[in-house]
Formats: sequence, C-alpha cells, structure tokens
Amino acid sequence: MAGRSIRILLNGEPCEIRDVPPATTVLDWLRTEKRLTGTKEGCAEGDCGACTVVLGIPDGGGLRHEAVNSCLMTVPQLAGRALVTIEGLADNGRLHPLQRALVETDASQCGFCTPGIAMALFAFLEGGEKPEVETIHDALAGNLCRCTGYRPIVDAARKAPRAPRPAPAAPVPEAGPDYEAGAQIFLAPRTLDELVALRTRHPDAPILAGGTDLGLLFSRERRAFDAIISVARVEELSRLEVRDDEIEIGAAATYTRALPVLDAEYPGMGELIRRIGSRQIRNLGTIGGNIGNASPIGDMPPCLIALDATLVLRGPDGTREMPIEDFFLDYRRTDLRPDEVIEAVRVPRLAPDRVFRTYKVSKRYDQDISAAIGAYRLTLADGRVTDARIAYGGMAATPKRAREAERALIGKAWSEEAVAAAKRAIADDFAPIDDFRAGARYRAAVAANLLDRLYLQTAGAADAPTGVFAL
Repeated sequence: MAGRSIRILLNGEPCEIRDVPPATTVLDWLRTEKRLTGTKEGCAEGDCGACTVVLGIPDGGGLRHEAVNSCLMTVPQLAGRALVTIEGLADNGRLHPLQRALVETDASQCGFCTPGIAMALFAFLEGGEKPEVETIHDALAGNLCRCTGYRPIVDAARKAPRAPRPAPAAPVPEAGPDYEAGAQIFLAPRTLDELVALRTRHPDAPILAGGTDLGLLFSRERRAFDAIISVARVEELSRLEVRDDEIEIGAAATYTRALPVLDAEYPGMGELIRRIGSRQIRNLGTIGGNIGNASPIGDMPPCLIALDATLVLRGPDGTREMPIEDFFLDYRRTDLRPDEVIEAVRVPRLAPDRVFRTYKVSKRYDQDISAAIGAYRLTLADGRVTDARIAYGGMAATPKRAREAERALIGKAWSEEAVAAAKRAIADDFAPIDDFRAGARYRAAVAANLLDRLYLQTAGAADAPTGVFAL
C-alpha cells in the first residue's frame, strides 16, 4: 500500500510532506509550499545552478552532502534524505562562515545566483576537498554568475573554513514505501525483481533514475503521470564492480560514483564526464539513464560503443545481453522491450596493446550538449593497427560506428597516410544534418579532423590536449 506522506529533514528539522503531486519539483515545493524563496529558478533545466540545494545522504553513520539541482528533482526523491537550503546555513541568525566569506570578498552583486553558489560551495566544503583553484572551479561549473565574475567567488571558497552545520534536531528518517497523492503514485522498488514486476504492470510509466533529462518534463512541460517508477533505491542497479577483464556499471550508478573508476581506466573519459554536467548533474545523473535516453548526441554511448561494451537487460523472462551498438535502432528508438529495464553495462578493460581516446566538441566548454563527439579504441602491434573501433555521436540518428574509417586503418601502419585515408572514409560513414548546434559540413569536418588529434596524441607527435573543445 502506498504511503500518503514523505518524511525528510528540512534544514535540520523533521518535515512531513503530504498531498503534493509526485511530479512536483523540489524547487516549486520549496518556493510555493514552504515559502523558502532563497532557492531561485533561473533556467529550470539544470544549467544555471540558481536552484542548487544540498542533500544529506546517510552514509556510514554520517551524512554525505551533495549539491543537486532542485528544479530537476521531484519531491518523492527526497524521501529519507536531509535537505539543506540557503535558509538553513545560518545558525540562529549568525551567518555561516562561508556566507561571511562571500560578503567579505564582495562575491555578490545582484544576488540572484548567490544562494545557489553558496550551496554548491557548502557541499564542496563539506566534502573536505582541498581548496585548490581548479577543484573550486569544478565545484562551481554548474553555477552561472553574470554580474560578479568568478574571482571573488573563488576567493571566498579559499577563505572560508569548513564549518559543519549544527546537529539536526532528529535523525534522518528512513525512506518510506511508495508515495501516493490523489490519483498519482510514485513507485520506489527496492529490488530488481520488484522493479521488473512494476515495469510489467505499468509499461507506460516513465523510469526515473537521476531525472536530469526526464526532469525537464516536470520542470518545463509540467507533465503529470499516473505512475512514476524510480530506480534509485534498487541496490542491484547501483553496483559498480571492477573485475580483471571488465568494469560493470549498474544502470542507477551515478556519474559521480563512476567518474574515478572510468577516469583511471580510459584516458579522456574523466574529462568528458566532468564536462557532461556539473557536480549537481553528476550527483543525480546515471550512465544507464544516458543510454536509455537514446539521444543521438548523448556523450556516453559513443564511448561505450568504441569500447565494445555489452548491455545487460532484465525482464520477466530473465536477463538478455547484447552489444550496446545493437541497442540503438533509430532516432530515440531502442531494442528495449516494454517490460524490460536496463540492468547494467559491462565495459572491457583496456589491454596493454590498446589505446582509447574520446573528444567532444560543443559551443560551450562546460555543461553543453555536443555538436559532435568521437570515441576511438585502437589495437596497435609493432606500429600497425590490428583492430579499430571508432564511434561518433551527433553525426546520425543514433550513436554509430564509422566502419569505413575503421577499414581504412586496420592492417595499416599507424601513420599520417593511414589517418588521411580514414578521414576520407568518414564521408562514406555519415551524412550529418544541419541544426542549431552545428552545420552538416562543420560536423563532417570536425569528425574527420578529430582523427588527426587522435594520431597526434597516440603517435607522440605532439602533446595535444584531451577532452572538450568549444566551437
């Protein structure tokens, strides 16, 4: 039986939420129901950071604090969490040391973005990271400020001491059962079997992982659903296992959790993930959600295709596996059956004779959708290419391999001549489109020229930087 309330801690105090439709965003609830208007709406799509709040997640007897975008979260996702807003930083009217530092360094002008910046930096300080400039900028990548500029904000982050908030008035409550309000229900299964059963029973219900993409239906389109199925509390989907020959990533594992593992194994992927989204996005977003979303400009699928990853799907008849490149059938259409869910993706580890690189080109350096993304895995022996897997996003209706370019390389010496032949073959692999992110001719040229960068890096001809490039 679904529960009629959700229990959380709100700024250290117990809070019970009733009669709030499940698709209500945390941002709307804070501003309209609780009148906590310090949290602002800027973009309603997780780009600007004005709506940043901090979740306290039970972890080993304490709380792990993570910054998130409240505009993309639904209220039932708060169950069993401590929520801190800008109003909760001060202690009996005394400013938090971070707030004092922001004042003393003149880090605010209009102030609209400042609450979100303060919350992002509060989570940063709570995490205990060293206040180095590069790390601070990473913590602030999801917060846009059009007035002040970032130098005084960074100064405040370096100046502020870590000062935990006072102990909450009560322990964080356990997450309750499913939540129901009116005719709408939020389903939060705890096991994979429960999830599959619910998927079979509600085939039209959206599957909610982090909600960094699905959340737009709630925040921008104000969509309501009879049922929403959340996978965030299914333990089997949150696993991340490093084995001798592969890395298995559960569909509900967040980017934040996967980042250090993938960064250590696959050169360039860590930087890519840091640019896919800010910490607020990475703390919620999942690799399984990026796959299931099936966007042709999604950043992870080309990498996983190039790495020859295997997708694990689970349905009422059990598990089936497939190469991830076979999962994408057409624009936003996949091989996932109505009664199935994505369980995990298995990514082969790199053998000593293999190299991997990935490059993303976008209009903006941080937090932007790619105009084109290339991913490359080469097997080299005695200076020759014995195997090649090349995949692109943004070049077709699905993420897709460049098979003609691969054929132009396999069996050849890894040389400028081989790269030139592969570049010419790109024209046979893809016929990209014009849209507001980039033109077809530009995409085709970029896709070919990224092979030059690959060669410069892997042949040692130049110290070419990895990662993300602005148009």
